[in-house]
Amino acid sequence: MSRAPRPVAWVVSLGLPVLLFALWFVIPMGVFGPQHPVASWISFGLALVGVAITLLRQIQQELLGERGHPVLVIVMLLCFSILLFSTAYLAMARTPGEFQGISTKVDALYFTVITMATVGYGDIVPSGQVARVVVMLQILYTLVFLTAGATAINRRLRSSLEQRVDRRRHRG
Repeated sequence: MSRAPRPVAWVVSLGLPVLLFALWFVIPMGVFGPQHPVASWISFGLALVGVAITLLRQIQQELLGERGHPVLVIVMLLCFSILLFSTAYLAMARTPGEFQGISTKVDALYFTVITMATVGYGDIVPSGQVARVVVMLQILYTLVFLTAGATAINRRLRSSLEQRVDRRRHRG
């Protein structure tokens, strides 16, 4: 299996998530929210299930050592998950009484990352029942899917490091 040169791999690995976040910041999100609740919830649900299924497949591919670039795909899916929840929070914040403190994309992204890290500063509060359910869903989603993805990436990095150490031992 041929691999991309290291500088190219790093540029791609870092550049694609940066590009994904940059695109998210410029794409209008007015389509989601209380104006189109059915379309918003269906989009969120389908995207969440799609990411979960794809993430599980990529984790399986990594654990089985199958060909491809599962680590890059896992990183992109983790980033997409963050943006998916951020979009949901931004949309819910447009409904009075659901959130206190989210008025911009930065607020929504901040709340998503703080929730994912289980820090919870308390400056943004899910006050509505729907918002609280989605926050609980994000916490469970993070525990199951994102932790599994991070574990697969960690496994790949550890394996690569062990292979390098073994090669150096055999050379010298």
